[in-house]
Amino acid sequence: MKIGIYPGSFDPITLGHLDIIIRASGLVDKLVIGVLRNNAKKPLFTAEERVEYIERVIRENTNLKSVEVIAFEGLLIEFARQQKASIIVRGLRAITDFEYELQIAQTNHKLDSKVDTIFFTTSVEYSYLSSSAVKEIASFGGDIQQFVPECIIQSVYDKYKSIRSV
Repeated sequence: MKIGIYPGSFDPITLGHLDIIIRASGLVDKLVIGVLRNNAKKPLFTAEERVEYIERVIRENTNLKSVEVIAFEGLLIEFARQQKASIIVRGLRAITDFEYELQIAQTNHKLDSKVDTIFFTTSVEYSYLSSSAVKEIASFGGDIQQFVPECIIQSVYDKYKSIRSV
């Protein structure tokens, strides 16, 4: 069984992430979405919330049958070993992404030569899209409908409402 891991913060998941999930899931028997617990990044959503939102998106996309969502912390290569994955999936929006991702891929391959990284270039319509941009737009009450899956839009706005009420 060919298992792939698509790691990331997914804070929140965007349509660009979903595009890569759909495309990558067609190349492996099982795709594990690894939600990174990295408090140094100061995520807006907890790891549990991010897992829940991704699972909600997966449920709504009935063609995604062999996708699992798991939060993890620590080294990606260790997580890949735990999941028995032989492929790490990464998305590239620009040349600057490639330079950084190439170094990480080479380091991971040095740590475990049985794990390869494959890169997906983002579809053109999502090449500008980032979770950071979504959060900034949502924080000012802007329309994020064209950036994130429909089923999590209200959850993003609700998070900002709860932050403002504290």
